[in-house]
Amino acid sequence: MSDHVHGPDCDHDHDHDDDIFIVTDKDGVEHEMVMVYTFEANDQPYAVLLDRNDPEADGVIFRIEEEDEEAFLASIEDEEEWDRVVQIYNQIVEEQEKE
Repeated sequence: MSDHVHGPDCDHDHDHDDDIFIVTDKDGVEHEMVMVYTFEANDQPYAVLLDRNDPEADGVIFRIEEEDEEAFLASIEDEEEWDRVVQIYNQIVEEQEKE
């Protein structure tokens, strides 16, 4: 996984089709989500996804889990883990904005 942020100033070509996930929200509505960033916190990988059809919406952070060498996204249910991960992600964003 890469820590490369794919944004409007991304200046190289690559295929993002492999980074699209269908995520069902709490109301049962499906959204095409694009993985735009990955990072680690306490040796646990996480992914930031944006709604493909609403790029201005807030991103969603998922935990990346592996089972039988297959990776999948899992919701973060634990409030302490969520707070810790959001804080780490916000620090990463602040550092990148300084660059």
